[in-house]
Amino acid sequence: MGSLSAFDERLQYPAARRDESIVDDYHGVKVADPYRWLEDPDADEVKEFVQGQVKLTDSVLKKCETREKLSEAITKLFDHPRYGSLFRKGNKYFYFHNTGLQAHSVLYMQDDLDAEPEILLDPNTLSNDGTVALSTFSISEDAKLLAYGLSSSGSDWVTIKVMSVQDKKVEPDTLSWVKFSGITWTHDNKGFFYSRYPAPKEGENIDAGTETNANLYHELYYHFLGSDQSDDILCWRDHENPKYLFEADVTDDGKYLIMAIEEGCDPVNKVYYCDLSSLEGGLQSFSGSNTLLPFIKLVDTFDAQYSAIANDETVFTFLTNKDAPKYKLVRVDLKEPGKWIDVIDEHGKDVLSSACAVNGNHLIVSYLSDVKHVLQIRDLKSGSLLHQLPLDIGSVSGVFARRKDSSFFFSFASFLTPGVIYKCDLADETPKVKVFREIAVPGFDRAAFQATQVFYPSKDRTKIPMFIVAKKGIELDGSHPCLLYAYGGFNISITPFFSVSRIVLGRHLGAVFCFANIRGGGEYGEEWHKGGALAKKQTCFDDFISGAEYLVSAGYTQPGKLCIEGGSNGGLLIGACINQRPDLFGCALAHVGVMDMLRFHKFTIGHAWTSEFGCSDKEEEFHWLIRYSPLHNVKRPWEEQQTGRFVQYPSTMLLTADHDDRVVPLHSLKLLATMQHVLCTSLENSPQTKPIISRIEVKAGHGAGRPTQKMIDEAADRYGFMAKMLDASWIE
Repeated sequence: MGSLSAFDERLQYPAARRDESIVDDYHGVKVADPYRWLEDPDADEVKEFVQGQVKLTDSVLKKCETREKLSEAITKLFDHPRYGSLFRKGNKYFYFHNTGLQAHSVLYMQDDLDAEPEILLDPNTLSNDGTVALSTFSISEDAKLLAYGLSSSGSDWVTIKVMSVQDKKVEPDTLSWVKFSGITWTHDNKGFFYSRYPAPKEGENIDAGTETNANLYHELYYHFLGSDQSDDILCWRDHENPKYLFEADVTDDGKYLIMAIEEGCDPVNKVYYCDLSSLEGGLQSFSGSNTLLPFIKLVDTFDAQYSAIANDETVFTFLTNKDAPKYKLVRVDLKEPGKWIDVIDEHGKDVLSSACAVNGNHLIVSYLSDVKHVLQIRDLKSGSLLHQLPLDIGSVSGVFARRKDSSFFFSFASFLTPGVIYKCDLADETPKVKVFREIAVPGFDRAAFQATQVFYPSKDRTKIPMFIVAKKGIELDGSHPCLLYAYGGFNISITPFFSVSRIVLGRHLGAVFCFANIRGGGEYGEEWHKGGALAKKQTCFDDFISGAEYLVSAGYTQPGKLCIEGGSNGGLLIGACINQRPDLFGCALAHVGVMDMLRFHKFTIGHAWTSEFGCSDKEEEFHWLIRYSPLHNVKRPWEEQQTGRFVQYPSTMLLTADHDDRVVPLHSLKLLATMQHVLCTSLENSPQTKPIISRIEVKAGHGAGRPTQKMIDEAADRYGFMAKMLDASWIE
């Protein structure tokens, strides 16, 4: 059981043409790319290939008995009211709320905390199928106007619209070709800054979301309310550096525009500023001119990250990793740009993850301590610690504060806490923290589960943290289905969060679910990140494989019962690990993974990831990439084994989406065709009996903005597949 022996017959994989003539020369090394044709999403042959794969997957999923039960159980548990943290603009409060199974959360507002809330923007009214999502928004200083960005089918492309808050009237303003952009209003409420790419030239593919063209020449604009986009003021561009990305923010006092310039995904940026109050004639004077805003360069090198926290006139406080891989707070006077002083020193072990000003001269400071959040109140001027707020073990998010307010809200969640929204009042000397809202999940019994954190040794003996969540009192006899998840890249930390679908797996499949905080992430600062990037990327895979080995040796599971899962950079992780240790896993779920490490930089925003992975255009970096690239390392394990026992690849599902314009679908399609060819179709009676299939979502993207029903359907499909492949039976 657990492999295709549970099915009636050996799978018939769709035929996929191999073009053996496509061979690239990388620094003298010849590399074949027989499925290059799968890179064209508009080709009929590609559409045919996808249709064949969809039929195959449907035939497999029909035989996954727990799929319907999973769908019902996840839907039932998902159907509970959820709330986001509150924030203030003008004299109003705003927050997001979902009644349970709404496709998207709705933006509400209220005049005070006791007033009746009213709907400001309901994204569920924007499309019949829930595929139009709210991706970004900003409320003007006087709280009279809402600028909001809409994304269709999960694409990164955004259209910005404007609404009058009072009468909910949508204004004619429509801004297109927006991507990787915030929205920041000037304090006169006349308009806002945003970032965009040039409109496509005639004849270029403009089906936003399915095109693969590289995103180059980002630009910063200002839009005056009520005007046409063609009249927007071009504030900044840099044609000499087409890969640069620009994001701007207006300071709390409304005087300065701070622009962060990034080139890749490393936590480094340049900082330029413009004194808006010094512009003669204001921004209006730049209308129709070819003159860019007079930005002054404060930091003009990519050697560290700088995030502006607060300013008093020309004195600015920044959060930075300059000479501080675990981050610190520094201060500089724009009049003396060469003189920086430390306000909060780097901590010896914990990562300073965020800071914001509140109540005049207070700071809310968040630290990450062994992957758990600590929240402190500090003095803005001196940085000295005033109070530590009492917190359970878990994650803090949604810290929304204004310097002029004496209170603020924040959200807390953990693996066994669906969510609590706290209100903290700093009007008196001692902070008053009280529960404002608690999210309750009917039918979820927290006491039935236990969440623990372990630290296991990796290949080089480094201790790696891992959270393990299971029913209380399970026997460590190796009998349990187990789901191991990790990300391990781009300085992103995976902190505790509540997952309905995984709770269902624990309750009804007896599954243990685990999260390994492998290197490449930001859990212990920039050194931890760099320990799993570029030439050291293999460290991520070693950390993850060691985590799987720990779960087996500690008695939680056994290889045939172990499923591994990851998305995006985590999808790459899964692809690499099944190539390197196919014997260690029973099932693999790889979402929207970067699988072709030699060509990823050629599509959409892929060029920004060379700071994380390297680039095959450079000889040394090509040799790093070819060693682990999932597409280029698929091998028949039964021909290579030396253990004397038969090994095949784990049952594998590669998940992608037709409008993923972040990690374009060609990555998963090329790997799918390669795995099916090497392991299944090129050999008569191949020993590979475990399925190698895909799940290709339509009208969806990289993950953001996906409606609730699509999330439930996907979870039921992938975990139904997992249950069948691990031979996990249903427990009522």
